[in-house]
Amino acid sequence: MSPISLDEQRRAFTSRRFLAMPLAGATAWLVVAAAGLLLPPRPAVWVLYGATGSIVYLGMLFSRITGEDFFRRGQPKNSFDTLFFYTVAMSLLVYAVAIPFFLADYTSLPLTVGILTGLMWLPLSWIIQHWVGVFHAVGRTGLLLAAWYLLPTQRFVVLPLLIVLLYGITIVVLERRWHGLPKAASPK
Repeated sequence: MSPISLDEQRRAFTSRRFLAMPLAGATAWLVVAAAGLLLPPRPAVWVLYGATGSIVYLGMLFSRITGEDFFRRGQPKNSFDTLFFYTVAMSLLVYAVAIPFFLADYTSLPLTVGILTGLMWLPLSWIIQHWVGVFHAVGRTGLLLAAWYLLPTQRFVVLPLLIVLLYGITIVVLERRWHGLPKAASPK
């Protein structure tokens, strides 16, 4: 049996729905916004760390609901799965940047975690050859930075809600993209 070419692997990876992780991200950031609205700063900080740290686990749960197979059991090994998991790991490593800024100014946390964890959308955009990841990463960065300066007393509410809004748009675009794929190439 011959190895699967990178082009074939990319086609297989690109044919996926990609709904579970954005649903997980939107859910987590909605929890962060609720905590920012209802809790004092210290508990809101812990909710942000816990909620954003749980996105990958929520993604695993949502993948069962959306029909996506998060672990691709029984499927041939795909190099783009490995690359995607590296981008997830990259998003976790950025906490090394967010934590020192948080210690200097706790209100920086929604900005740093929001922007840095959103960077994983850039390589995804390249992999699936679709603009949605660039839109999400660049839009997220610009909106969060502007809101951080414009609404300093509402950072734990407004910034997470902007992220949820971007996830909502991204989810719609991803679903349209997936439904527009040729039927033979679009497994759930």
